[in-house]
Order: sequence, then structure tokens, then C-alpha cells
Amino acid sequence: MKHVFFGTILGAGLAVAFAACSSEPAPPATTTAAPASSSTPAATTTASGTPRVFFVSPEDGATVKSPVKLVFGIENYTLAPVPAGDVTEARPMTGHHHVGVDTDCLPPGTVIPKAAPWVHFGKGDNTIEMQLPKGQHKLALELGDDKHTTIAGLCKTITVNVTE
Repeated sequence: MKHVFFGTILGAGLAVAFAACSSEPAPPATTTAAPASSSTPAATTTASGTPRVFFVSPEDGATVKSPVKLVFGIENYTLAPVPAGDVTEARPMTGHHHVGVDTDCLPPGTVIPKAAPWVHFGKGDNTIEMQLPKGQHKLALELGDDKHTTIAGLCKTITVNVTE
């Protein structure tokens, strides 16, 4: 009887172990940047979900005054400064923000120009106070990897109306 009992326990334990080993791996932990009062983003970890970038503020369609405080958010992806030196390989699931003024999102796999209309946030920043002239402006928030290459699905555009 003891052999049957231990055999049953051992068999059940092995079945659980094999099931755990053969199931799909859990998604990697990722970082969500929150608004910060400094240029260094605060971060929290989430367990799963589709990666996305977004404007925390201002909201799409907002009427604002210049300078406009822009705050960017990111979910289910790691926001990090670009490594120092010559970057030969981009880190997986890691990027930094870029904002384009009066432009659309770039196609995936495009290197984001280091010139107007784009502003780079290579230190991992998630805020800026930006001078914008009076009128309506389209803002594109685009995530780039360590080599400043766009990532599919990680761009968001909003429109703001600057009154003064």
C-alpha cells in the first residue's frame, strides 16, 4: 500500500513538473514609465499586456498655452537611456521616446532622424516643456530602440491647439 501511495504522489508531482516545464513561458516583466517631476522617469513593473506608448498630458484635442508640458507614458516595454558609446545591437523590449512636431508616425524599422521635426529623449526622459507657436499642432510620440529605429505599434499621435 505504501508503494502505491508514494507512486501516486511521485507520479502526480512529476506530472505537475512536466506541465510547468512544457507550458508557454510567462511574458517578460516590463516597465511602465509614470509622470515624473524631473527628467528621470519613475517606473513600475507590470506582468503582461500589449506594449504601447501614449501622452499622459496633454490630452488629444486639448487647448494649451506655450510652453506646453508634454508627459509621455509607456506600458509593457522598458524605457531606458541609450547606452553610451557606439551601439551595435539594440536591447530587446527596450527603447526611448522621440517626439515629432507636425508630423506623422514613421514606418516600422525606420531610423528616426536626429533633426527637426524630431526631438530625442535618449536619456530615458518622459517629460519636456516645449515652445510651440500659436495654432493647431500634431504631435507624434514614437518609441525608438537603442539604434533609434522605430518599433511596430509603438507610436501615438495627438493634436493640440496652442492659444498663446
